[in-house]
Amino acid sequence: MTNKIHQAVTHGRGYKVIWGIAALGTSVISGIYGALLPIFYQDYLGLSARWIAIASIAYAVWNAINDPLFGHITDSTRSKHGRRIPYMRFTAPFLALTFVLVWFAPAQAGERAIFWWMLVTMLLYDTAYTIIGLVYSSLLPEVTESDSERNDLQISSSLFGLLGTLLGFLIPDLFRPKAGGDPSFLPLQMAMIAVAIVAALLIIATTLKVKERMEFTQVDKPLGLRESLRFTFTSKSFLVLVAANFMSILMNSLILGAIFYLADYVVKINTMLLLACLFIPLIIGVPCTKIFTKRFGVVRGHQIFLLIAAAGLLAIMVVPTALIPICLVFAGFGLAGPQTLTNILFAQVSDEDELRSGVRREGAFFGVNALITKPAQSVAIALSPFILEATNFVTRDQNGGQIFLNQPESAIWGIKIIAGLVPGSAMLLGAIILIWFPLRGQKLEDIRNQVLELHAKKHNQLTSE
Repeated sequence: MTNKIHQAVTHGRGYKVIWGIAALGTSVISGIYGALLPIFYQDYLGLSARWIAIASIAYAVWNAINDPLFGHITDSTRSKHGRRIPYMRFTAPFLALTFVLVWFAPAQAGERAIFWWMLVTMLLYDTAYTIIGLVYSSLLPEVTESDSERNDLQISSSLFGLLGTLLGFLIPDLFRPKAGGDPSFLPLQMAMIAVAIVAALLIIATTLKVKERMEFTQVDKPLGLRESLRFTFTSKSFLVLVAANFMSILMNSLILGAIFYLADYVVKINTMLLLACLFIPLIIGVPCTKIFTKRFGVVRGHQIFLLIAAAGLLAIMVVPTALIPICLVFAGFGLAGPQTLTNILFAQVSDEDELRSGVRREGAFFGVNALITKPAQSVAIALSPFILEATNFVTRDQNGGQIFLNQPESAIWGIKIIAGLVPGSAMLLGAIILIWFPLRGQKLEDIRNQVLELHAKKHNQLTSE
């Protein structure tokens, strides 16, 4: 019996499929939000870069408060239904509602009214998304101790997440106002309502299948906030990983916001064709992470993917326009690393911390990670409009509501900087930072064995009570 308990928890194929469905729901919402928000408020509604920057700063301040707060709350919750699942299940309808409200800004009410609508709906949306995303990420290290199993679960989550992100591009592209078409926002708004309802149902469906391990709720004694923060900020593994993850979040946010600009004004091809160049290699790369981690380990495999992505993105600056889709192919394959392997590295950090603190504290790590990395999203939202304005980009509002396809050469360079130079440099720096990540080799193997022994003790204590 002892040997059986000391084995890492494993899950069947059906469980792994259900696990990924929640990612489909959250990613289709976040994909639309990330891709459409900049162009919707700046290009369609004519909100200036100054107002967008102010909203982004306020958004970043709220993120600095809510992520570690909710992380600590979920870690400390002691419910008969678990400390994660109830938050995920009952927040899903509020995520749907707040997401819908983002796209109902009063277009004719003036810049100040549009600014306040953008700010308030962003804050409400982010609160709901933070709770669900934090809980979902925190469950991964808990449900199994095996890096291989975690990789399988994350591959499922990543593949469903990529499908959702792809839909997040395609759906608004089908319904957004275009040159020569219906200028009304009504088709887009109706599509957003449908997306929100389906996404909420998918998230709820996952919570009905996935069960928490009750030894971490009933046996572990939660740490106080001050003590929890002390353990978190004294973890070298965490600090190195979160610094590298900041670069990945910045890259991802910039790419999502720039893809429509790149398609409409630089390459001048259908957005869906350009998305295919990015997403097909990314989808291929996700299961390939299993091969890389088996050969090189999780952290070295992650570094290799980051370098591949960096090379593809930086090449956008120097290759002829016709070859930009090829650059996105390399970038897409490389992006499979941060898409799939980051949460596995956070799981390793949580395992190491459990040996130090005695309790599972995934919520604290993911909460503080968001505290540090979510400002990268605000940086991206604010940076793109400023670069476009500085390079003389002509918006639709400035052009009488019509797309201005023949942008000046300076604006083309501005779009390339947003889509290539900045995110490519971030990926390169992220790979360099991970050189100092300490959890690898024999040290990682020792941690894994000690964690299995500790979990066996907690399981025995739970069943003996």
